[in-house]
Amino acid sequence: MAHKLPTGLRTHAQRVCSLYKRACRNIEAFETDFLEYRYEAVLLRHEFDKNKDIKDLRVAKKLLLEGEAELMKWRHPQPLCFVDSPGGAAFQRYTPPPDWVVDYWHPTEKAMYPKYFATREKRKREYIKFYNKQYPNAQKHFTEDD
Repeated sequence: MAHKLPTGLRTHAQRVCSLYKRACRNIEAFETDFLEYRYEAVLLRHEFDKNKDIKDLRVAKKLLLEGEAELMKWRHPQPLCFVDSPGGAAFQRYTPPPDWVVDYWHPTEKAMYPKYFATREKRKREYIKFYNKQYPNAQKHFTEDD
């Protein structure tokens, strides 16, 4: 799931929103009763709203770092997670088959998708040409007859 890794710089507002969401998830892990969870979440939102109008970025950054430290201090020992996320019950349960499996389909199966397989064969030929052009000194693993 490397495609879901965050890249680039995150703004202060993004970091605050992330802290709020992680804190709500932490409260949800501790509170089993929905009404208790909502009450705690409203109190948390009130704490965040008290500091929303701070213009001095040094003070805002200090508050953000203190909030992240407090979240780490009160972090649940076994936090809740979604079933498909790392640590979830269904994480990587289904592994998508590799692309080459489609090459071994029966011709009647391929006949159901003629446009797809025509495009696929064209792209395979283009890739073989690209590979042979990119690596001219390499042993010819691919030929256009394959």
